[in-house]
Amino acid sequence: MTVAGPRGAVAVVGHVEWVTHAFGTLPARGHIADLADPLEEPAGGGAVAACAAARLGASVDFFTALGDDAAADRARHLLTGRGVRVHAAGRTGAQTPVLSISEGDGERTIMVVGARLQPSAQDPLPWESIAQAGAAYYAGEHPSALEACRAAGALVVTARRLEDILATGVRADVIVASANDPDEDPSGLPGALAPAALVLTDGSRGGTVIHAGGERRRYAATPPPGPVVDTYGCGDSFAAGLAAGLARGLALDDAVALGAMSGAACATWRGGIGPG
Repeated sequence: MTVAGPRGAVAVVGHVEWVTHAFGTLPARGHIADLADPLEEPAGGGAVAACAAARLGASVDFFTALGDDAAADRARHLLTGRGVRVHAAGRTGAQTPVLSISEGDGERTIMVVGARLQPSAQDPLPWESIAQAGAAYYAGEHPSALEACRAAGALVVTARRLEDILATGVRADVIVASANDPDEDPSGLPGALAPAALVLTDGSRGGTVIHAGGERRRYAATPPPGPVVDTYGCGDSFAAGLAAGLARGLALDDAVALGAMSGAACATWRGGIGPG
């Protein structure tokens, strides 16, 4: 992995959802659940990662898509207020609504209503600026946007987007996957598309870094800096911290440690983008 452009500059490509977070439990089939203490915010994988990278001091360019409703306007305002430069393709319709229910131990269940709004490289956004980023984090859903991300110094991709890697032939420097989610298993990638490193996250148990040559190393979890409140956004916060570390020129192990710190901090507040 080489770093191009200003150290600390991070590009994030992904979606914004308008999320209502609430405390409670899922009802049984046919029953009604009473949820408490609702909190609304712009979140989703892209927005959470962009705010996490900015919180760590990165200069962040966030490539996304926004609808034409009040929630989209509020999302742009709140993300900009977190120090994120928002480059948004315009879309007709509402920003994707989401309900996230957090139980007493902080575990969350997420319900997405409708399609996520995602940018493509055909949208008139400053895609060429990604070449000036030390790292890019891709959580998008359009292969052309993944191709644009490859111009960054280092490319981190969520394993939720393996289909885009297969469609483009773009090789990531790092793929971040959950060790407990079979839908994020990258073992089916052909050898030419295997990343330089695979990071398997395992929550409070830490995780494993697997290098292309087969070397495996465990990494320790970072203890949360306070009580666990809500695990929403921890995975994307981890990936954003890792990308921010690579953009600074940190070695992979140190970048993973920064990611672990970022993910652990996210568990101590409600929602994903963090306190303003």
